[in-house]
Amino acid sequence: MVVADLLGYAPFAFVTLLVIPVALVPVSPWARLLVTRLALPIFGGYVTRSESIRRRQTARMRAAFVGESYRVFASQTLLMAAVAGVAGSVYGVYLAAGVLRALAVDPDAVRAALPTSLEFLAAITQLPNLSLLQLFALLLVSGATVGALFAFGAYWIRWTVLDQRARTRGIEIDATLPRTVAFVYALSRSGVPFQEVLRTLADNQRIYGEAARELSVAVRDMDAFGTDILTALGETASRTPSENLEEFTENLASVLSSGQNVSTFLRDQYERFQEEAQAQQRQYLELLSTFAEVYVTVLVAGPLFFVTVLVVVGLVIQNTLILIRLVTYLAIPLATFGFVVYVDSMTEGLGGPDVSAEAGGADGGRRNRDTPGTPEIADGGSVQAQGEDQALTAENRQRLAVYDRIGSFRETLANPVGTVLRRPSYSLFVTGPAALLLFWLSVADTAREPINALRTGSVGPMAAASELLRITDGPIVLATAVVLVGVAIAHEVQKRRTHAIEADMPDFLDRMASINEAGVTVVGCLKRLSTADLGRLGDEIARVWRDVRWGSSVSDALVRMERRTHAPTVSRAVTLIRNAMAASGDISPVLHIAADEAQETRRLRRERRQEMVTYLVVIYISFLVFLGIVVALTVAFIPAIEAAGQSSGPTPGQISGVDTGVIGGLRSVNTDAYELLFFHIAAIQGVCSGLVAGQLGEGSVADGLKHASVLLLIAYAVFAVL
Repeated sequence: MVVADLLGYAPFAFVTLLVIPVALVPVSPWARLLVTRLALPIFGGYVTRSESIRRRQTARMRAAFVGESYRVFASQTLLMAAVAGVAGSVYGVYLAAGVLRALAVDPDAVRAALPTSLEFLAAITQLPNLSLLQLFALLLVSGATVGALFAFGAYWIRWTVLDQRARTRGIEIDATLPRTVAFVYALSRSGVPFQEVLRTLADNQRIYGEAARELSVAVRDMDAFGTDILTALGETASRTPSENLEEFTENLASVLSSGQNVSTFLRDQYERFQEEAQAQQRQYLELLSTFAEVYVTVLVAGPLFFVTVLVVVGLVIQNTLILIRLVTYLAIPLATFGFVVYVDSMTEGLGGPDVSAEAGGADGGRRNRDTPGTPEIADGGSVQAQGEDQALTAENRQRLAVYDRIGSFRETLANPVGTVLRRPSYSLFVTGPAALLLFWLSVADTAREPINALRTGSVGPMAAASELLRITDGPIVLATAVVLVGVAIAHEVQKRRTHAIEADMPDFLDRMASINEAGVTVVGCLKRLSTADLGRLGDEIARVWRDVRWGSSVSDALVRMERRTHAPTVSRAVTLIRNAMAASGDISPVLHIAADEAQETRRLRRERRQEMVTYLVVIYISFLVFLGIVVALTVAFIPAIEAAGQSSGPTPGQISGVDTGVIGGLRSVNTDAYELLFFHIAAIQGVCSGLVAGQLGEGSVADGLKHASVLLLIAYAVFAVL
C-alpha cells in the first residue's frame, strides 16, 4: 500500500525535476546551455516566420541587451512554455485530487456542525461521489486548464521580462549619460579622433556604466563589420531603450554628417544633461520623500495599530498570540523586504549608479603564470637552459607559481585592517566569534536549569523551549547588535574615507589644470601638487609622485592610486587623464571638464544628504514612538489588566465595589508571552527601520546597518531597564 502511494507521486516528482533546469535558466549558465541544446533541435523549426512579429520581438531583445540570437531565445521560450504546460497539467490533476480528498467528508457530519441557515453548504461534500467517467472528465479539465495557464503564462512572462529589463536599462542609461557625454566632450577637446573617442569609451564600460555599454555596440559594428560611424550611430538610436540616448545619437550623427564642430555640440549637450541631472535629482528626492512617508504610515504605524488592537482583543478572547507572532516574525520582515526591493526597483538609476572603482585596465604587471618550460627573454626570443640551470629554472618557476596562488591570501593577512575596510563583510571573522562568545557567557549558567529539567522530564518540551527562549532572546539580540556594529563600522570608515578623497578631487583637478595651462608638464604638475594641502587625497598624490620618482610611468602610478582609493570619482578622473595624456600634453581643458563633473557630483550628493536628514529624523522618531507605545503596553497596560482580573472582591467581576465587566474574567492572561513578543517586535522593527532609513537617506541598505545597530541597541537597553 505504501509503495502504491509513493508510485502515485512519481509523475509529480518527475515533472518537478523537469521544471528545475528550466527555472534555473536566468541564473545558471549550465541550465541555459542544457535548455538551449534541447530547444534548438525540438523547437528551432517552429520559431515564428512572421516578419512583423519577428521584428517586434527582435527589437525587444536588442533593447534588453540579450546576448543570444532570436532563434535561440525563441526556441528556449517555446521549450519553457511546453515544460510549463506539461508540469501544469500534472499539477492540475494533483490539485483536483487534493480538493476531492479535502471534500471527502460525511455530509451528515458537516450538516450537524453547521447552523440551520447554512446546512445547504453540506451539499458540496457530495462532489467525491462521482462516476469513473465524471472523475476522469474532472481531472482532465483541471489538468488541461492549469496546464494551459502555465504554458501561456510562461510564454508571456518570458517576453514581458524583456520589457522590464529594457525599462531598467533605459533608466540606467539616462543616469550614466551625463558623465558619458562629459567624457566624450573632454576627449574630443584634447584632439582625439572621434572614432577613437568612442573606442576609448567602449574600453571603459566599467567606469561609465550602461550608456558606454550601449555605445560600445556601435564601436563593435565599426571594428568587426566595417560599418561607417553614421550607420552605427543610427543603429544605436533605433535599438536603445533610452529616449535621451536616442536623441543624442541622432543629433550626433547629424552633426558628423554636416561637418559641424563636434566639440561645440558636445559642450551644449554636456550643459543640457547637467541641467537634466539637477531636475532628476529633484525628482529623486521627491520620490524618496514619498516612500519615507509611505513607510512610516504603512510599516510603522500600521503594525503598531494592528498589534495594539490584537492585544486589546486578546485580553478579552485570549486567542490573538498566534496572530501577533505572525505579524512579528513574518509580516513585518517580509513587508520590509518587499518595500526595500520595490524602492530599489523604482529608484534604480535615478540616484546615480554605484560604480565600482576597482581598476580594470592595466593589471600592474601581471606575472607570467605559464607552466614551467622555456623562459622568455627581453628581446622576444628564448634561451634554452641545460642541465642544472634548466632544473633550477623549473624549480624557481614552480615557486613563483605557488607564490602567485597564495599571494592574495598573504596580502590579506599582511594588512587585515585594509582588507576589512575594503570588504566590510570580512569583519564577521572577528565579530562573529566575539558574538558567539558573548552569547555563551550570557546563557551558560542560566540555561542549565531548563535543559536539565527537559532531560529529567520534570517539565514538558514546550515549557522548556519557552523558558529557553526567554533566557536566550536577550543575548541573541545583543550578539546580533555586535555583528551589525562590526560590519557597520567597517563600511562607514571606508565610505567616509572614499567621500573625503572625492571631496578633494575637484580642487586637485582645478589646480592641476591651472598649472598645466602655465606650460608645466603633467609630471611637473604632480611634483608641485605632491606637497599641496589636499586632505586625504594629498597623501595619495604624494604616493603617485613617489612612484613616478622611482621610475613608474604617470599612467601606471595613477592606475595604482585608482586601485587604492576605490572611489568612483577618482576612477573617472584617472581614466580621463590617462586617455588625454595619450593624445596631447595640454590637458588643461580636459581637467577643467573633469573638475566640473566631480564638483557637480559632489554638490548633488550633498544636496541629497541635506534633504534626506529630515526623513531620517522622521523614521527615528516614528520608531521611538513605536517603542514607547510597546513599552507602555508592557509596563502599564498588561500588568494593570492582569491586576484587575486577579483582584479579589465581593464577586469575581468587582474590584472594591466597582464592576469590572469583562476584566473580571482575565485571570489567565499570559503576560510573559505578551512581554516577550513586545521585546521581539521592538527589536525586529528596529532592524527593519534602520535598514530602510539607510536606503532612503543614503542610497543603500548597507548604509542602514549603522542605523539598525543604533535602533536595536536602543530597544535592547529599554527592555533591559524594565
